[in-house]
Amino acid sequence: MTYHAMWIIVTASLVGLSCGLIGVFLILRKMAMMADAISHTVLLGIVIAFIITRELSGTHMLIGAIFAGLLTAFLVQWLHSLDVQQDAAIGIVFTTMFAIGVILIATSVGNAHLDVQHALMGEITFIPWNKISLPLIGEVPKATALLALVLFVVLFVLVAFYKEWKITSFDPALAASLGIPVLLMHYVFLCLVSITTVASFDAVGAIMVVAMLITPAASAYLWTDRLSIMLVLSGLFGVISAVAGYYIAAWVDTSISGSMAFATGLVFFISFLFSPKHGWIARYLRLHKTVKKTG
Repeated sequence: MTYHAMWIIVTASLVGLSCGLIGVFLILRKMAMMADAISHTVLLGIVIAFIITRELSGTHMLIGAIFAGLLTAFLVQWLHSLDVQQDAAIGIVFTTMFAIGVILIATSVGNAHLDVQHALMGEITFIPWNKISLPLIGEVPKATALLALVLFVVLFVLVAFYKEWKITSFDPALAASLGIPVLLMHYVFLCLVSITTVASFDAVGAIMVVAMLITPAASAYLWTDRLSIMLVLSGLFGVISAVAGYYIAAWVDTSISGSMAFATGLVFFISFLFSPKHGWIARYLRLHKTVKKTG
């Protein structure tokens, strides 16, 4: 494995870990489509932050993305309160905000390295060339350092408030009766989704972010009913998809991010077939055994 390939795989694996952990709670909270919406609408926050500061990196990008993510959640909630169906509200907000971001890129960004193709597919191939120097560690790719920091934040918040996340995800009414601030936890969670999304956005693009947020968690859901094991499996599936996707891309000579997204689909297909409890083969065997007993 070359130095260049190692950093690409490490960076993508960090995306898989962060998105895999967040994705479990997205699946449990039935917010998978919200993840799709936020992963696209953060583009608007990034573009507006660039227009204001004329810089393509820095905390202002993170702030812009978080603002766009929270605005997405607020607008969806507001439309839903006006008797618009939840999925329709997500579709309206998602497409409108993403379209505004695309229009601003085309009309206001100019010659900056920010375009629709970059937003959708990312630039993971060039990650190893943009480096920063860290104490005790030395030179590492900037995106890798940022994603490692985001993974640390995600792990800290999930572990520190694990009980609260668990209760609010499975039974919000019980959580409220116990005095847990359900609405605050909801918006903190959306902040985590936005931070994870924007950190991954520049490296791998919106398509892989959506794939990593939803598919590894959906695969893990098929293997176990225990939350702790589901979190471990989802992160593991994210890493496996990143590594397998890189080698698929090298073999076929195609987009790395697209191949990694494809690999998440392969992991889900294998889980769908072979998971011991919810897998298609296991269910078929149980049905066949039941038919034999009754026959």
